[in-house]
Amino acid sequence: MTEPLARHRLKTWIRLLRATRTIEAELREFLRVEHDSTLPRFDVLAALHRADGELTMGELSQQLLVSNGNATAVVDRLERDGLVRRAPSPADRRVVRVGLTAAGAAHFEAQAAPHAARVDALFSGLGGHDLDLLDDLLHRLEAHLHPEPKGTR
Repeated sequence: MTEPLARHRLKTWIRLLRATRTIEAELREFLRVEHDSTLPRFDVLAALHRADGELTMGELSQQLLVSNGNATAVVDRLERDGLVRRAPSPADRRVVRVGLTAAGAAHFEAQAAPHAARVDALFSGLGGHDLDLLDDLLHRLEAHLHPEPKGTR
């Protein structure tokens, strides 16, 4: 007898969660040992680097999928270390914008290539076709979880 679909979905979720946690733990350890840093610090620097400018604290927390409080705590430490700067928005002084300093950009760039190489090594058991298939499946799952509102196409 085949496994009920609901149980199969549950087992798949557990496998996905286990893989995610394993990869995250590997990257946390890599950043700690090789760069004396943390994954949250790296993630904030990466988001600001991708923005190629500044983000509001709200945009930053939204991109990182964390609370404003969590993002603020990491930004506080990065600002203290001279890696990011904060400034009130000219349009609304209640809104705080965050950007990389020159030192922050250099710090991130020194970590980015080794981080990418570590991710590459962690995924080295998958070939191009496997990655395309996994990417497609994850996009389909995301689309199911966050459907576009009707009439937005």
